[in-house]
Parts: sequence; C-alpha cells; structure tokens
Amino acid sequence: MIKEHDCVVLKADLADAGLEAGDVGTVVHVHAGKKAFEVEFMTSLGRTITIATLYRTQIRPLSKSEVFHVRELTKA
Repeated sequence: MIKEHDCVVLKADLADAGLEAGDVGTVVHVHAGKKAFEVEFMTSLGRTITIATLYRTQIRPLSKSEVFHVRELTKA
C-alpha cells in the first residue's frame, strides 16, 4: 500500500520533466480511492524538479534492498 510520505520509484520515463524510470520521488498526496498520487521529485540538494500526478501503474514502492544511483538531470 502506498501512502503519504512514502518514497516511490518511477516505472516509466516522464520526458517533459526530464525524469527517467528508476527515479525516486516522495508521495505528497494520495487521491481518493488511492488510484492516483501526487509525487514530488527533487534533486539531491532538495530543489523540486516537479510534482506529478501519477497513477498506481506508473510508480511502485521503494524496496528495502535497493541502492540509490546519482545522475545529472537533463530536461527535454
């Protein structure tokens, strides 16, 4: 179950925001019915890249055994 303040992983690219599958965001709002979520994506220093409305099919919970990876943000 995905809830507010959970870290989630993007399952597909969001080219307009320069985000790629595998990028990690934080759920800032859960819509009624828990089918859509507002997810904030930030740089490593806390600058907001975008807040996107995403469906459950576009994100997944972050696993306890996953490792973060750093990359430069390149907007389309």
